[in-house]
Amino acid sequence: MANDRLRATLAAGGYTEGALASQLGLDPKSVQRWVTREITPRRSTAYAAAKLLGVAASWLWPKLDEDARNASKSEVVTLYPHRADTPNRLWLDLLANAQDEIWLFANASLFLPEENPESIDILARKATQGATVRIMMGDPDSPEMALRGVEERLYDAIPGRIRMALTYYAPLVGIEGVTFRLHRTSLYSSIFRYDDHMLVNQHIYGTYGYLAPVLHLRRLEGADFFDTYVRSFERVWESSYPIEDSNFWQQRQVSTGTGRSVS
Repeated sequence: MANDRLRATLAAGGYTEGALASQLGLDPKSVQRWVTREITPRRSTAYAAAKLLGVAASWLWPKLDEDARNASKSEVVTLYPHRADTPNRLWLDLLANAQDEIWLFANASLFLPEENPESIDILARKATQGATVRIMMGDPDSPEMALRGVEERLYDAIPGRIRMALTYYAPLVGIEGVTFRLHRTSLYSSIFRYDDHMLVNQHIYGTYGYLAPVLHLRRLEGADFFDTYVRSFERVWESSYPIEDSNFWQQRQVSTGTGRSVS
């Protein structure tokens, strides 16, 4: 069957099959098959084509939504009822095997260096080997972190745990390849990305992080589960700020004699 929606959209936008193919860097026969045989292109190609045509990709190719739903289910490796149930070795193995993208987004991430002391050295080494290491932790001086302490009935312990964690992670500040930032957001989920693997600590109001579930995802082409958390991470990243700008870091420089006194 022909894809009449695509045919009409091409005509309305003043595109020929060849012109669209040229814009996408494809053989014109590929675009011709999309029109005449209702072939659905790869998800990334479909989105690029739809963007050029100014319409939704799922409107041109409704099968994309169905494929994405099925693929997204396959992205789930497993679900642990509590973070404490995750194999301790899993966190270190995923970190050690990552080559390109390592993201840590939490309030404190204190458990990682406490249970795997070598993790800080691995993060530093990965950055020097070319991996992009992006770390976001809560600003311990922010009212948002104080509120989290009240919600978990830990009160000052939450900012205190963050300060302790920042001391563990401090050697990573300034290393090329490591971008270390602080956030002031309500933490819905902690996100730990290791290339195409991701561990998501699903936080529950009034529940300690180690008791909340952990979702293990593995990214698949054409799925959207993994990428949903990628988009969440990027939204927080936009509003985060360098750790060097924080009161914590300025105070630490003073206490260690590595910076100027602040008044």
